Amino acid sequence: MAGNTNLHAANKAKKDEFYTRMEDICNELKHYSEHFKGKTVFCNCDDPYESNFFKYFVLNFNSLGLKKLICTCYDGSTVADSQLQLFEPQAPYGNPPISKTRVPHKIVITEVSDLNDDGAINMLDVDILLKSDNNVLTRLQGNGSFDSPECIELLKEADIVVTNPPFSLFRDYVKQLVKYEKKFLIIGHQNAITYKDCFSLIKNNLMWLGYGFKGNAGHFYSIYEDVATASNHKEGMIRVSGVTWFTNLDHQKRHEPLDLYETYSPEKYPHYENYDAIEVSKTAEIPKDYDGYMGVPITFMDKYCPEQFEIIWTTDRGGDGMLNDIRKNHTRYDAPVVNGKGLYKRIIIKRKK
Repeated sequence: MAGNTNLHAANKAKKDEFYTRMEDICNELKHYSEHFKGKTVFCNCDDPYESNFFKYFVLNFNSLGLKKLICTCYDGSTVADSQLQLFEPQAPYGNPPISKTRVPHKIVITEVSDLNDDGAINMLDVDILLKSDNNVLTRLQGNGSFDSPECIELLKEADIVVTNPPFSLFRDYVKQLVKYEKKFLIIGHQNAITYKDCFSLIKNNLMWLGYGFKGNAGHFYSIYEDVATASNHKEGMIRVSGVTWFTNLDHQKRHEPLDLYETYSPEKYPHYENYDAIEVSKTAEIPKDYDGYMGVPITFMDKYCPEQFEIIWTTDRGGDGMLNDIRKNHTRYDAPVVNGKGLYKRIIIKRKK
């Protein structure tokens, strides 16, 4: 997709410097407040000096009733100049540090108070907290990656993981969360829906989508040039289409059934040539009176209600013995075919009676 140029370029180069806006974090997290009371939250891809996830949880530490907040950042994340002396080799007295080495570190918060005595917890308190010498900030021995031994030990301690993980490592990141049986709320691209391991979780209702980004696109602070061709750009940020929230925290939206208005006809809903399903090109046009298999766009997952539909398969994963396997006259290896033309990947669903 043309609007995904930023994402494709970053994935190819394994560059994942995308920083989430506070506005987007607030819009999503407000739907999950009941899940956080008494819990330890781990943001394991977050430099506190740059991460709005860290700032959000500090500002809302008391209102959410958190037990603990842990943030770690990987090798290559920028540490504020005021903290460089904690980690870097020092030059002779009176000179600046030898180099501005980027170092992995962690910060652990167990309580948040009104540090500037203005009667509220606000960004001034966050700033004071980060500049204090109360040992909340310590250097990690390893590289700070989410899969490093140190960070895995911190993960074991956590109840819920909330962050924007590296898009290029999304499969491995989710696999680790599942291995350690963690609750999570993370940002990823909608294409991850059809990744083999991710799709298995979604199919079995072990992972689902959150409320999402307005317009199915996110704006991120980043070091990369904004080369997206879509409209709706914001100064100083890059636009990435197709991003969404993935979670295993329950929320109201996923239990709201989709209103169905359309009536089935073979003319409007052609049968695939290579799958035992009909083509439904738009989620809003799912027929109310068809009980067989239907192929819908992956954007359907944003409207998926497990009480209303059953997820059968995805064409991106190939046939499973139930589906026909003609594979001719089209370029996409497992694309569903209508009139000899291969379509984009589809989710195969069935309406529950």
